[in-house]
Amino acid sequence: MITKLDISEFDEMFSIMKTSFPLDEYRPYDEQKALFENEYYSVFVKKDEKIKGFIAVWDFPEILFVEHFAVNPNYRNQGIGAKILKEVTRLFDKPVCLEVEPPENETTKRRIGFYERNGFYLNDYPYIQPPISKGKNPVPLMIMSSGKELSQTEFHIIKERLYHSVYKVFL
Repeated sequence: MITKLDISEFDEMFSIMKTSFPLDEYRPYDEQKALFENEYYSVFVKKDEKIKGFIAVWDFPEILFVEHFAVNPNYRNQGIGAKILKEVTRLFDKPVCLEVEPPENETTKRRIGFYERNGFYLNDYPYIQPPISKGKNPVPLMIMSSGKELSQTEFHIIKERLYHSVYKVFL
């Protein structure tokens, strides 16, 4: 079962984030921690005595955006990621979207395959993640969506929501 992250567990979660994502894909420590003051943002964890995995989400009225999702390297390949994803999609009961790197190597293809096996669709629209923080670089990514592929109109609505509410970029 997933539970909401207690702020006292932030350091452990952030450590997993740092080992799981490239530098340009997560905020510095203080900025990441400050997100907990945002009404739309929350993090859920699967744990026993240690955090096995986490999923950081933005709960907007129209969609749930998965910003970060990682399993502790010590617990990978045990089905934990699929369980976390299934629980969070059931908990929120709304369309879910997330960003992935384009399928350019075995690792990225495997990651996309994981999401596809869990009911997500890769949307073939151009998308750049704006810099997540000052000093970070934009990252070419793709949007995956739960349940179905997005129309171009749906994609642009989601892109605008992410740019405005998550990345503070106004189109």
